[in-house]
Amino acid sequence: MSFELKCVNTIRAISADQPEAANAGHPGAPMGCAPMAYALWGEVMKYSSKDPAWIDRDRFVLSNGHACALQYSMLHLTGYDVSIDDLKNFRKIGFKTPGHPECFQTPGVEVCTGPLGQGISNAVGLAIAERHLAAQFNETNMPVFDHYTYVICGDGCLQEGVSGEACSLAGHLGLGKLIVLYDDNEITIDGETSLSFTEDVLKRYEAYGWHTQRITDVEESVGSLLKAIESAKSVTDKPSIIKVKTMIGYGSPGKQGKEEAHGAPLGKEELRKAKEFYGLPPDEMFYIPDDVQAFFSQAAAKGEAKRKAWEEMFAQYAAKFPEKAAELSRRMAGKLPEGLIERLPRYEAGKDKDAATRKYSHGVLGAIGPNLPELVGGSADLTPSNLTDYQGVVDFQQDSPDGRYIRFGVREHGMVAVCNGLFAHGCLRPYCATFLIFTGYCVGAIRLSALSKFGVIFVMTHDSIGLGEDGPTHQPVETLEMLRSIPNLNVFRPGDGNETSAAYQSALEHRETPTVIALSRSTVMAIPGSSIEKALKGAYVAQEVDNPVLIVVATGSEVGPSLKAASALTADGVPTAVVSMPCQEVFLAQPESYQRSILPGNIPTLAVEASAVHGWHRFCHSSISIGTFGMSGPGDDVMKLFGYSVDNIAQKGRDLVDFYKGRQVPDLSDRPKPDMLVNGH
Repeated sequence: MSFELKCVNTIRAISADQPEAANAGHPGAPMGCAPMAYALWGEVMKYSSKDPAWIDRDRFVLSNGHACALQYSMLHLTGYDVSIDDLKNFRKIGFKTPGHPECFQTPGVEVCTGPLGQGISNAVGLAIAERHLAAQFNETNMPVFDHYTYVICGDGCLQEGVSGEACSLAGHLGLGKLIVLYDDNEITIDGETSLSFTEDVLKRYEAYGWHTQRITDVEESVGSLLKAIESAKSVTDKPSIIKVKTMIGYGSPGKQGKEEAHGAPLGKEELRKAKEFYGLPPDEMFYIPDDVQAFFSQAAAKGEAKRKAWEEMFAQYAAKFPEKAAELSRRMAGKLPEGLIERLPRYEAGKDKDAATRKYSHGVLGAIGPNLPELVGGSADLTPSNLTDYQGVVDFQQDSPDGRYIRFGVREHGMVAVCNGLFAHGCLRPYCATFLIFTGYCVGAIRLSALSKFGVIFVMTHDSIGLGEDGPTHQPVETLEMLRSIPNLNVFRPGDGNETSAAYQSALEHRETPTVIALSRSTVMAIPGSSIEKALKGAYVAQEVDNPVLIVVATGSEVGPSLKAASALTADGVPTAVVSMPCQEVFLAQPESYQRSILPGNIPTLAVEASAVHGWHRFCHSSISIGTFGMSGPGDDVMKLFGYSVDNIAQKGRDLVDFYKGRQVPDLSDRPKPDMLVNGH
């Protein structure tokens, strides 16, 4: 047995040991992919286990995240803060080896993977980031950014539609530093891939504009794989995919090549036989030969030497280009440019012209975009509708990598997954846009933004039935509450220009919380007395009265008619206050005393939002909401039909007050707080 094979077999064994110890997990893919892991960590990649956040490290993404035991094995072998006890406690609470890779849990993990197709799509964002930052910062003989993005993915990743969206974009952009190793083991959970997946993957990727190769002999030697990776590196104007023929569960005499090796431990006896085949002690768990450990320690030391050489180069760079170095240091520290927040537009009711909130958003981007150089993003082929470009911004394309506006095409899901990769890379702040209804296409990636603590900004326009003639296929009714149900996601629905500016300020200042900004197509009236500062608390009293007998709480385009209805009610002897609530999540994070000052809970409260009713029970006693799909027609007519006219809001408010005459008003002030919403309590 060659020493190279001894290393590979050691990786196979300790990767199979982890699910065996946990009595859960996926041993088969790590056993098949071990030669790829050996090649990348042992021979190819530059990385720093002592400084995992080094900005010029090669990025690695395990897109088939169920194979995470493989990644944990490599992180341990190369000196990351992943101990042998972490491996022994695979999938247990409190250890750095969760059931799928989590970037906030394990040093050396770049992105959360597991939902198939997400990782390879994130990798496209990582590769875009490298190319863009290289164009921004590199100088002659001083390549501050000069690294590759490597991916291991499986059949499932390439079946998921999100990967097709992102990889099509990668081919268009010619991302030559993106290299994918495709684990072609011909097995899925149901059985052989021939049951459902018989396309020629490489022909598809060739059509995308990728450089393609295939190799078939990695079980015993990685020589051909190393040559294929070098060949991929030589093609600088195309991303590369290398189809690597593997055998799932390689070395397991009873399960190799079968679906039984995929999602369950091998079993004690089967694992013992596999280790005998590998030439390793069959009864010893987590056995790492000294010479194997020494090899990977030396590989890691080479990475540390490269990091130190980079640091020396960067010191010279900082002396020669101090402004660029200072800019990069600011971004690495996560600080906003001085004076940026002061540039946010402010409006005064009666003086400034009313507009749709998507137009106010356009104004914000025009104000901050030229002054926030890390802001990168774009729209899913809806730029004229989303209004997400601004004067002077340049497209990011093959021949203009310094551009900051990305034309994502009609690829909503891929767009968000790419933005997750852009954020994960560091030194960039991504935003992306589509119609609010189409978050249904990309919610899987939005959920991962929230889980990963990636502060991506989602600019979602055409936010209600008020968009009108496009009809119910385009009118979101359930979408806001779906998004609000995702933990660590702020959902803003601003009602005027000041609230729109506040939404962006909150998004920019919450780096570890993504933000959805839901924006109207229709014109909204300015809210008298609104301000950025008030809106930053999530909710505030937009119209005060003495001794109110009714409170109307509204969001977005419904704040305006609610204000008019409240004025009519007050004039008719029903004193009515109005609360604008642009963001429920931010409001619930305020002190209890502030929440009670805005919504006491014991005054009849009517919620008005052109959206589903779910969730509003925390804030109101009744609501004007939507329980059906919308309808095609002029926006004003549709809104009136569904009850959002001034007259109907006033009537429903009067009805609510009448209902509680002589009755005790249920106190809503004990509504659950975010820290109470744990384990159903």
